[in-house]
Amino acid sequence: MDKKVLAIDFGASSGRAVIGHFDGERITLEEIHRFSNDPVNLGGTLYWDFLRLFHEVKQSLLKSKQYGQVDSLGVDTWGVDFGLIDKNGRLIENPVHYRDSRTKGMMEDAFALIPKDSFYAATGNQFMEINTAFQLMSVQKNRPELLEQADKLLMMPDLFNFFLTGEKVTEQSIASTTQLYDQSGRCWAYRVAERLGIRESLFTNIVPAGTKIGTLSHDIRKELDVRDMDVIAVCGHDTQSAMAAVPAPNGDFAFLSCGTWSLLGTELDEPLTDENARINGLTNEVGFGGKISFLKNIIGLWLLQESRRQWSREGREVTFADMEKMAAEAEPFRSYIDPDDPRFVSAGDIPERVRDFCADSGQPVPETDGQLLRCIYQSLALKYRQAVEGLESCTGRRFNAIYMIGGGIRDKLLCKLTANACKRRVIAGPVEATALGNIAVQLIASGDIADISQARQIITASENVEVYEPDSPMQWEKAYEDFKLIIGGK
Repeated sequence: MDKKVLAIDFGASSGRAVIGHFDGERITLEEIHRFSNDPVNLGGTLYWDFLRLFHEVKQSLLKSKQYGQVDSLGVDTWGVDFGLIDKNGRLIENPVHYRDSRTKGMMEDAFALIPKDSFYAATGNQFMEINTAFQLMSVQKNRPELLEQADKLLMMPDLFNFFLTGEKVTEQSIASTTQLYDQSGRCWAYRVAERLGIRESLFTNIVPAGTKIGTLSHDIRKELDVRDMDVIAVCGHDTQSAMAAVPAPNGDFAFLSCGTWSLLGTELDEPLTDENARINGLTNEVGFGGKISFLKNIIGLWLLQESRRQWSREGREVTFADMEKMAAEAEPFRSYIDPDDPRFVSAGDIPERVRDFCADSGQPVPETDGQLLRCIYQSLALKYRQAVEGLESCTGRRFNAIYMIGGGIRDKLLCKLTANACKRRVIAGPVEATALGNIAVQLIASGDIADISQARQIITASENVEVYEPDSPMQWEKAYEDFKLIIGGK
């Protein structure tokens, strides 16, 4: 048996196409195409270059031809962003990037219309300015003509699927990132949308992950001279695709998906939308099979990625391996930042903002690149500790280990510091969790894998993991107390 499916995985800075080979016992991956995902600042607005990204999808399909019959494909992307389609099926404009400044002040406007507690009880999403609801409020306030032209709103993975198949649907996991999804009713939160001035006719039907949306359109097949293949609604939010690949033996686990964003959480049968969950800033997303991913969004490797870009703009080329080495060699526990401070959200000079944070909070200001990087690394690890404790407080569970997945686990220093800061074993792997989860859902949809439990067993047999044990508990306990004082009093 050599079943082949195609996973197209878009991250916030790059994308790739991966062929998944399934022999009945193991999944092996073969990357066939990789490309950058570069936002474009035009006229003061930060856009995703959707036309270029769809071209890369076509290139992925062309390259898949050499592998013979590929039975299906699935697309996953980041959350919250969307495109607007007119009644003729045309894209009205390129989707706007979540890091654009258009949502500033929108949360406060929303809370004037809907109290925080009832808003959270309905949608279960962590309040973040980037969320779809606040983006739509900004469009309604500043560019209402776009919504007047729009027939439908499609989240990013659904937008790709529409232009591949002609079918307009919204996959459930990506819908649950919008702050417009009703967690109890498992449908669009129409009453919330109405209160915010968002018309319900914009929304399409919601379908669960694992649904066959359709097949490649005639135009796509003719243009590319490719065979027909099914297009499957995998977990469209990349976090939930990664979640499907957590190699845990049972459902009672904590996970840390580590990439541009860090997402730390667990899996529940039902959403938790009480006051404790709201205060802890935890979000409820829908994963495969209707399970709830109860998690905390934390600014993650963005801090390192954007620091590297800043140094490149200054004419200094530094690799991620160089950065890891500099941080490892620098003095520990000298200063800390809150990774989720609003000043770190937008693109720009992150190193200068780190120094400003330290100065503003009365700490030693990093003087070298190594000191600055060490500050970022240990702050991320301690932020994970805080998130784990919030997760345990809300769920009443105790997590003795953290399953760390995604590209960030290539950074062994981050894995080690996470184990130390959290005082828990870290089980790191797989690196390619998102692609594996995307592929696994396609194989479940085709009937080649029975369910998510079997999928996780197969992924465990297919991938190697590395275990990090915590050490230096007294030093890290003091560091955690210092960290809480700093970020609590900033």
